[in-house]
Amino acid sequence: MADLSQIVKAYDVRGVVPDQWDETTAELFGAAFARVTDASAAVVGHDMRPSSPGLARAFARGAASQGADVIEVGLCSTDLLYFASGKLALPGAMFTASHNPAQYNGIKMCRAGAAPVGEDTGLADIRVLVERWLDAGGAPSNGQPQGTIRQRDMLEDYAAHLRSLVDLSGIRPLKVVVDAGNGMGGHTVPTVFAGLPIDLDPLYFELDGTFPNHEANPLDPKNIVDLRNRVVETGADIGLAFDGDADRCFVVDERGEPVSPSAITALVAARELAKEPGATVIHNLITSRAVPEVVKECGGAPVRTRVGHSFIKQEMARTGAIFGGEHSAHYYFRDFWNADTGMLAALHVLAALGGQEGPLSQLVAHYDRYPSSGEINSTVEDQFNRTNAVKAHYAGREGVTIEELDGLSVTGVNWWFNLRPSNTEPLLRLNVEGCDTASVERVRDEVLSIVRAESERDTEA
Repeated sequence: MADLSQIVKAYDVRGVVPDQWDETTAELFGAAFARVTDASAAVVGHDMRPSSPGLARAFARGAASQGADVIEVGLCSTDLLYFASGKLALPGAMFTASHNPAQYNGIKMCRAGAAPVGEDTGLADIRVLVERWLDAGGAPSNGQPQGTIRQRDMLEDYAAHLRSLVDLSGIRPLKVVVDAGNGMGGHTVPTVFAGLPIDLDPLYFELDGTFPNHEANPLDPKNIVDLRNRVVETGADIGLAFDGDADRCFVVDERGEPVSPSAITALVAARELAKEPGATVIHNLITSRAVPEVVKECGGAPVRTRVGHSFIKQEMARTGAIFGGEHSAHYYFRDFWNADTGMLAALHVLAALGGQEGPLSQLVAHYDRYPSSGEINSTVEDQFNRTNAVKAHYAGREGVTIEELDGLSVTGVNWWFNLRPSNTEPLLRLNVEGCDTASVERVRDEVLSIVRAESERDTEA
């Protein structure tokens, strides 16, 4: 029997295929998904990984076995799947493991209108049913007639919807390098950019789920080296890098220097608030302090929340926020069913850049205000005790405040840091920001000396 505790996480399903799960299990997930969402119809898509088409079709069969009519949108990015779920008002499932290695695969599920399916909003119930049916040897009929399975291409509709949300008609011509990492950006970018005043220079647009050139994880600096070099070599105005399922977008400027996702969050927030003054903008607690500053300066209301798309989407829905951003380059839009789409964020950046004559580095300087450490990962044997050791070190210090909304957040006079455990790995993730580089380095080293007192190895992301 598959060990679902190893592959069903807080927000999605992800594991090695076929060692941890396979098409038989995917079919049960489809049946359970139809039951839990009470779906009479559903939409299913998949990325370019070798195992994705078979898993997606098995899921569709499972959902159809419970009476759901399934629309297969085929190859798509995760945000294209969210578009289909929103446009068609249907629950959906996307087969992808995002930036994980080729042997992995997973399912991102949503309710109708791209509403999240998380641990408390259906995923736990789906897991219980799948475990029960694995033991029983299959999913029983629910008495409904067999559903249908049909195909529908929604790429053109997706591209048209994105372009309707950002006016790029008057921008100056831009030379844009895009690194798709052999992921789904290679499928979506040409259609979205078609007809725009953009000289597109594609890197690794061939769909290949074995990732022959580099991992499809632009958060790791080594995976954007080729993009940075190409931008400088060709004199491009901007570089964009998408992860494997193309729901996240990373930006480099004309010098080949990475632009902080927090700066992109602030830039897009300012643009959205220009359209709707006074609106709410969501940001997670790890984004730069520049984000709420910019939101307030633009007349908006910043709302701080925990890390993770489920929390962001819940706050978007609760507050009616116009936009939300995370430090990990996930960007959420009210006009995109509160779902995250790196492609729409990229269009905003292109519109802002093309709407003025200066270089990107000059444009984003206003939004990139504070030095930071970036996210530093430490492998530890005991996340809880290491975190408590750091908390004890700072407790009682004059001018220091401590909170535990998501991990441990400590704020000093001219610095702050967050230390947060990974949900899926034995890691502690540290982010430090300050008013000057010396403060950032001092606090970073101080915290890491405590965290790594019993650590086995470390990596930087």
